[in-house]
Amino acid sequence: MKKKLVVLTGAGISAESGLRTFRDSNGLWEGHDVMEVATPEGWRANPELVMEFYNQRRKQAMEVSPNRGHIVLKELEEHFDVSIITQNVDNLHEQAGSSHVLHLHGQLMQCRSSVDESLIYDMDHWELKLGNLCEKGSQLRPNIVWFGEAVPMMDQAVGITRAADILLVVGTSLVVYPAAGLVNDTRPNTPVFLVDPNKPGIGEEPNFQFITEKATVGLPILKEILLSKYV
Repeated sequence: MKKKLVVLTGAGISAESGLRTFRDSNGLWEGHDVMEVATPEGWRANPELVMEFYNQRRKQAMEVSPNRGHIVLKELEEHFDVSIITQNVDNLHEQAGSSHVLHLHGQLMQCRSSVDESLIYDMDHWELKLGNLCEKGSQLRPNIVWFGEAVPMMDQAVGITRAADILLVVGTSLVVYPAAGLVNDTRPNTPVFLVDPNKPGIGEEPNFQFITEKATVGLPILKEILLSKYV
């Protein structure tokens, strides 16, 4: 029976495909204050600005491809029961062929009703415009979990993490909550591997092992470790 491998991924793995990471050190996101483009208040104040911001993110995402890190996670499905929990809103894990991907913060290639969050629509194009309506007649908005909004997939993510035999953390600084708290939801003595060039500022736990490399370098190394120890 395959061991359950749960993978938590963040912006670092997408950055290696050419996607800009969340925001610059000055707190701006592509020149915008995050409160303008990533909050319900920003949406109410200027929906056109918010839609154009995500249109540009969507357009960029459609121009990039999965990298070696994404591919290795797909390859691990041959040997493990792999579930990916991602903080990323792109679909690079799906493009790489990963079978079980849970998006904590929504999906860029989707839009949803602004009055009924259960009405979600896949997008095959990059542009969402003012006047694009859902079946209930309300404006469509990006299907992104903004600051100040609940994370609807969090309970499901906790359940997946608690079932892990092995936890892998890739490309995340573990500072964005509630996602960062998932490392505390594993069962006692579950091995946790962290792959990131910048060692996350978390406590030294005996079951934590660090590979201080970017995903495209660290994940092939980790794959060999996992195959030698757990298969």
